[in-house]
Amino acid sequence: MAGAGVTPVLRRCAVALLAGIAASTGTAQDVKLHAFADARLVDAPAPRSFVDGGSGHTRYGDDARGVRFGAAGLVVTAQPTPSLFALVDVQLQRTDRTDLQVPEAYVRYRPVSTGAWRGSAKAGLYFLPISLENDGIGWTSPWTITPSAINSWVGEEIRGFGAEVREEWRARSGTLSFGGGLFRNNDVAGNILALRGWSLSDVTYGIGGRLREPADRGERETYDPFRPIGGRTGWYADASWKAIEGWELRALHYDNRADPAAYTLYAGGERLFAWRTRFWSAGAVWTRGPLTVIAQAMDGDTDVRPDGVSFLTPFRSAFVLAGWNRGAWRPAVRVERFSTRNPSERGHAVTAALNWRPLDWLRLTAEWLHVDVNRDASAVFGDPSRQGGNQLQLLARVYY
Repeated sequence: MAGAGVTPVLRRCAVALLAGIAASTGTAQDVKLHAFADARLVDAPAPRSFVDGGSGHTRYGDDARGVRFGAAGLVVTAQPTPSLFALVDVQLQRTDRTDLQVPEAYVRYRPVSTGAWRGSAKAGLYFLPISLENDGIGWTSPWTITPSAINSWVGEEIRGFGAEVREEWRARSGTLSFGGGLFRNNDVAGNILALRGWSLSDVTYGIGGRLREPADRGERETYDPFRPIGGRTGWYADASWKAIEGWELRALHYDNRADPAAYTLYAGGERLFAWRTRFWSAGAVWTRGPLTVIAQAMDGDTDVRPDGVSFLTPFRSAFVLAGWNRGAWRPAVRVERFSTRNPSERGHAVTAALNWRPLDWLRLTAEWLHVDVNRDASAVFGDPSRQGGNQLQLLARVYY
């Protein structure tokens, strides 16, 4: 299942949108450039990280210690009219190599409305409305360095390349939003979850990125997570209610409708299969004064059928995060559980982070992440099935 090559259609669309935003700078009402970059001091657990092809579940592993480059990103937005908005996000991500990627590039049309109802339409490459954590620049979290297992997977494999429509009803008590979309090029979603299991990592993949499957040392089994296979169109539908009292409820159903028997050939004749992946995601946010509590759960399955034999992998995960927002200081703690079946994996993680933002352009974060996982399939690569450890990070991130 190894692979290389960037999806040409996706690359051309992202470049065209970026060129369009650049061309609009002379007439746009509001063109903004945002950027970020970070470096971190790392103390990693013993298992070799999945980033390097190991069975470890954290971004860093192999007892690594020292300074590491994390990521850098440039987000360009333009609003040429009050109704039209465009965004391109370009990031430099450091995994087992340094990749220049495009996680998002879309155009949104939302007519100005003074009434209770407001509709919108969006097209391009975009994150589905799943995450309740990652609402910072470049799809980062303001609470922790490492997102939950749910949103780590979303950042790796789940993306919409298509279009969505949305309707909002704004009442005195809150805002009801519901919508959905059609997408393609998400046929491989589920592959890494079945072969590797859940992970906890802040690496966000996009056009130009490569996910790595578990492999023996020295091998480089990588694939394009947004490569089209089979030509089917997937769909999602979601709804949310955001109350003025400070709480929000959100639910989404996803089905990529991939043909689990379809595959494409990569270099060396390896087959990369499509995975039929479906899941429900539901979450809630409650804010009272400086306290914010976020809870989210996901339940679904992914299916592949090489040579007519079905391999169905059910998966689920849930977390609760509590954060305290007091000016420049923002401590947070998160607990979570995750599992898969066929192959069997059960694990839990605890994350504690302390954020300090003394200046608008500087964020300093100390994070402790403890992971404990039991995955039988790890023995295939000569690793113990029971793995655990602590990942410590001290991050310095600058903003523009």
